[in-house]
Amino acid sequence: MRLNPLSVLAASQRAWRALRAPNPSMAVLAAVLMAVGACADAPAADEGARGAAASEGVRISGDASAFQVDTDWPRLLPNDWIWGPVTGLFVDARDHVWVVHLPEDLIPQEIGAVQDPPIAECCVPAPSVLEFDPEGNVVQAWGVHGEEWPWGLHGLFVDHNDFVWIVSRDQHHVLKYNRDGELLMTIGEVDVPGHSNDPDRFRSPSDIWVDPGANEVFIADGYGNRRIVVFDGETGEYRRHWGAYGEPPDDDYEFGPRGADHPPARQFGTVHGLEGSRDGLLYVADRRNNRIQVFQQDGTFVMERLVAPETQASGTAFDLALSPDEGQEFLYFADGTNHKVRIFRRDTLEELGEFGGGGRLPGQFIRPHNIAVDSRGNVYVSEAAWSRRVQRFTPGG
Repeated sequence: MRLNPLSVLAASQRAWRALRAPNPSMAVLAAVLMAVGACADAPAADEGARGAAASEGVRISGDASAFQVDTDWPRLLPNDWIWGPVTGLFVDARDHVWVVHLPEDLIPQEIGAVQDPPIAECCVPAPSVLEFDPEGNVVQAWGVHGEEWPWGLHGLFVDHNDFVWIVSRDQHHVLKYNRDGELLMTIGEVDVPGHSNDPDRFRSPSDIWVDPGANEVFIADGYGNRRIVVFDGETGEYRRHWGAYGEPPDDDYEFGPRGADHPPARQFGTVHGLEGSRDGLLYVADRRNNRIQVFQQDGTFVMERLVAPETQASGTAFDLALSPDEGQEFLYFADGTNHKVRIFRRDTLEELGEFGGGGRLPGQFIRPHNIAVDSRGNVYVSEAAWSRRVQRFTPGG
């Protein structure tokens, strides 16, 4: 039986809203809500049941009806499974949600059933890769952590041919699987890091996006290196790479202080998230540098937007996702240090609103790490570090 935390959530959100004033004008809010609501016109089969389970609302620019957290998604995991920090999230063409997590980060008190000897009745580490249907049921899971399974997974993408791409940050390579978990190809050399101008090796890559037109694989080689690097999706052959502003990456660059009063860095800080649009643009989350940079797919720089530039620690720009309408009008931005999701107008990068906030109750976040959107406009947000979950937010208004 699930506990329903709605009464606690409602009280906390009423207090929160009383302390925080609306941000943009009602005219801007109306435009956001109309566009998001249009993506949700097609009703789900269990819409009524989910609506009863959803909270009274999550604040977006002062309007609590814009997004609602669905406390009934996902369903209870089978087999006493538990997941560790969630470091990869994607919604495929079937509106199935894919999750990759780090079972190696679970501690004995969390997985007492598999200790030798067992120290508790529960729990068991879930396989590293899980696929959920739109209702939140586990469809399949694969990838048992061990000597033959990669460590430090970070980023996941299901491409137009149903191939599943996964990044191994800690072992410096990218893996291509079929939908059933059969390994088909590896790019990079396992456990051998490279530099920012190396055509064959990575240094702690973080994310991946595949262009369905050219079948090119764009990789954020961004924890250790300072670049975007592109490979052929069929052969794994190197194509091109670039750094911030479309310039060559420089591993010897020295970063200055961060903040609104300082000039932006000329090199990527932590290239942490990627998202491509239907009109051929690539959106890059440069986490440490608190910014979004936009490129054409050949590496030509288009524009940038600083996001809360005074933020320190890990920075703001964790991950990006686009709204599902034909023009992909809105850009969703996971701000992992300020524990919120920000919403931008994609063409201008004007900030329109936000939802979330720090905390562990439904609708709140601790270090939101990944973000994805399905065809109905539902927004999925994963949390790494301590919260270790995925939440779904449904459009309202």
